[in-house]
Amino acid sequence: MVIAVLSGCQTFSLLPTSKQNQTAVADTEKAIDKPALEKLDICVAVDSADDPEAYANAWDRVASQMTMDIPNHKRVKAQKNWYLKHPRYLTRVSKRSEPYLYFIIDEIEKRQLPLELALLPIVESAFDPFAYSHGRASGMWQFIPGTGRGYGLSQNWWYDGRRDVYLSTHAALDYLTYLNKRFDGNWLHALAAYNSGQGNVSRAIRRNKAKSKPTDFWSLKLPKETKAYVPKLLALAEILRNRESNKTNWTWVDNQPFFERVATEGQIDLTLAADLSEISMNEFYQLNPAYNQWATPPEGPHYILLPIGKKDTFSTNLKTIPKSERIAQRRYTIKNGDSLSQIAAKFSTTVDLLRTNNQIRGNSIRAGKTLLIPIASKQREKYSKSNQQRLISKQNRKRKGNKVVVNVRSGDSFWTLSRQYKVNMRSLAGWNNMAPTDTLRVGQKLVVWTELPSANKGLASMAKKTKKIHYKVRNGDSFARIANKFNVSLTKIKQWNKSLSKRKYLQPGQSLTLFVDITKQF
Repeated sequence: MVIAVLSGCQTFSLLPTSKQNQTAVADTEKAIDKPALEKLDICVAVDSADDPEAYANAWDRVASQMTMDIPNHKRVKAQKNWYLKHPRYLTRVSKRSEPYLYFIIDEIEKRQLPLELALLPIVESAFDPFAYSHGRASGMWQFIPGTGRGYGLSQNWWYDGRRDVYLSTHAALDYLTYLNKRFDGNWLHALAAYNSGQGNVSRAIRRNKAKSKPTDFWSLKLPKETKAYVPKLLALAEILRNRESNKTNWTWVDNQPFFERVATEGQIDLTLAADLSEISMNEFYQLNPAYNQWATPPEGPHYILLPIGKKDTFSTNLKTIPKSERIAQRRYTIKNGDSLSQIAAKFSTTVDLLRTNNQIRGNSIRAGKTLLIPIASKQREKYSKSNQQRLISKQNRKRKGNKVVVNVRSGDSFWTLSRQYKVNMRSLAGWNNMAPTDTLRVGQKLVVWTELPSANKGLASMAKKTKKIHYKVRNGDSFARIANKFNVSLTKIKQWNKSLSKRKYLQPGQSLTLFVDITKQF
């Protein structure tokens, strides 16, 4: 119990500091003879919003400071009804917010922004830092590539700043602050612009002005998704504000820091970082979802987020590991036909890192020489949230229908494949951790879950008819003769065998990779 004296009035502030002492505080309140205290000019205050840090539950801290007016509008009612009919969803997403909520609230308060913005990650991603949408938006705050780069979130083979919990939160609040200023302090316009782009909102406002129509959010002609987007946030705010009467179960989140930012002093293997911190890889990835591969980027950012209390553990243990040993290395002897890009792909690294590590200029390498290659220190399965492992997990998930593995061929797109297999294009992209607008690569493997009529196995046979074979070149063979023999195009053979296609003549004994339609072989 904290006692304060203000203007001659003694204030007993019963502010619980953890979930465990809530019952004790409630009992203390009942025991206080409030009328008697009032006669003594003693004031009793419980959970005063003057000190947001004093709340035990972070959701109470948010609810106490929300200021947006919530209209009695049918769109808000519709969203509110949906949330109230799905109480488990609110429980699930509020639980998922636990590692991030305190940090987000703290940053919002520092900027003096509406606390309703702490609910925005529910609307955007359900507080999933690995979320990837059909519009190529990524991360908890769902930045598209261009906007992310514009707000300092770099995206490369090693790292995607849109999933960086720390930097993406700063970027999102920077962007929202800009949009609010851009729309003269109108938060509903700013939120709509965050979802659909400031151009769409500005044009809608201009159209209404030209027709002498109101320009408030509810009167604007906006994309269907945006029309529901803002009401979702307002509905969540109203439900949180009245959570007791709504009987909704928002999972308790301690109103205290969950993580701290720690310098790594250079590139480090992720499993080593977790081991030095004495946490599991699942705990590590929960706070560090931005890392695509098995290590932090060579050029940075050189920091990680760790649970409170693990900073000193990591820093102390890190001092025992020389910088040269923080990434595993392997010596590789260059073979005939090798290229830097092929070697980089084989060992899950980059050409730039191979060049830097081996003082190579350009792309020239010689057979017989050795390269020092940075590699993952443990099996790939240990890096469970790397891009590769998340894709494998997604593609192996059991779904309704028959699973078909498709090798992407020249001319294929999500649209053509969705028509061929009679599936939804967005679903097809989602099954493969992609967006419908992403570019497909020749040879890429996609998973399709398709419903086949019992009387017609045509689609299944289509999926099985293309086979990968290795053909050994014989005397007299040429690219054209082999193309004719297997009913494939000369261009495709050269695409599949780039290292050999530059040579004028094939040599007997050479191996060619071919993807042939077995139904066309006679």
